[in-house]
Amino acid sequence: MVRLRQSKPRHSSIIVALLAITCLMAACHFAPGNKLFDPRQVAFTATYNPLFDGQLYPSMLLATNNQLDTKRPTLNTFSITLTAPADNSVLRVVVDSSALNYVTIFQEILPHHGEEYTFQPSIKWKYDVLRRLRQPGAVDLTFTCYINDEEVDIKNLHLAYRTVNECPLSLYYQGVNHDFRWLFAAYVNEDHPQIEQIITDIMGQGTVRRLNGYQGTERNVRDQVFAVWYYALDHGITYSSISCTSNPSSRANVQHIRFFDEVYSSRQANCIDACVFFASILRKIGLKPVIFVEPCHAYLGYYTDKGRKNISLLETTITSWVNFPELERNLDADGRLTDEDFNKIRKYLSDQEANLYLNGRMSFTDLKRSVARSLFDKASEYDLETYNTNRLHFADTASITYQQLDIEQLRKQVQPIN
Repeated sequence: MVRLRQSKPRHSSIIVALLAITCLMAACHFAPGNKLFDPRQVAFTATYNPLFDGQLYPSMLLATNNQLDTKRPTLNTFSITLTAPADNSVLRVVVDSSALNYVTIFQEILPHHGEEYTFQPSIKWKYDVLRRLRQPGAVDLTFTCYINDEEVDIKNLHLAYRTVNECPLSLYYQGVNHDFRWLFAAYVNEDHPQIEQIITDIMGQGTVRRLNGYQGTERNVRDQVFAVWYYALDHGITYSSISCTSNPSSRANVQHIRFFDEVYSSRQANCIDACVFFASILRKIGLKPVIFVEPCHAYLGYYTDKGRKNISLLETTITSWVNFPELERNLDADGRLTDEDFNKIRKYLSDQEANLYLNGRMSFTDLKRSVARSLFDKASEYDLETYNTNRLHFADTASITYQQLDIEQLRKQVQPIN
């Protein structure tokens, strides 16, 4: 018997061929070499300001976040550079979220084909996280470049972030030493909520009738500063130097600075810690403090008149010369100082004051005020010689070694870290 062979429909072979072509076209479409824009021609790069040697400073980001002086360039900037692959192409750069930043989208039009463009996108930082950084660490930032909605390239930056207490004093780059001690103003925080209670406590001391800024005479201004001074002595703020950090950069000169509440709670401060502590309170009560920065030291100044014609000085580290809380803890059953403790402060009393106390005609509270006034006078004179010697250097705005940091004037550029 003869069997007839069944022939396959012709259209099935056509379908197979079409499917093969479709798959081939799809494969070609997603092949990197067949993108509309060649990454090599776009040459997309993402870089971090080389001045900072790969170190990210939260203190700088927080201090310059809301600066009003637009003439001063924003620091800690990132740069992206690329060549336009077509006229009027649309650039979009997406910075992925990380532990320190939210997703950030930057978009611009690139008008001219073949022209190189450089932009400095502003990163959307997690400022609440930056304020809480008390340990250094590392972060990776990913920049994705899109041209006309086509993904062209991806770049990654690995950065080391510092603690929020770490303040760069100067950064050396390409033969130039860049000064950043103006960032001291960021640690002055006249808005700290704790100051309200401190002001209440100061008024309760009875050392001054009112804290009213420049509404009175220059003597009234000094009395207000003395009231703050007495409070710091009575609170027991003493000298303690902690300045070293683990910053690995050989080009960075940095210092650890305590915040207002850290000075208050620990009752410890070095020269700049104490300056920012005092300046915070003086700013709150309406006075105009100035921080004078010399090589390896800083001391406080304040204008005694609203017109800024006269200035007085205050060596804040002298608060450590006596410790009132310790003396008070050592009082005997009659509330009197031991001979040993009295001898520690005898040199800060006049003969008349010493005799009044020894004869029982001066209370411990009055004794503290006499000692505080004596130390206040010494603190007001302590830096006069070096200040007068270097006044021309302080007045020179181009000077890096000597700085006169007027907190009120710096507020347009530097906001408190709070």
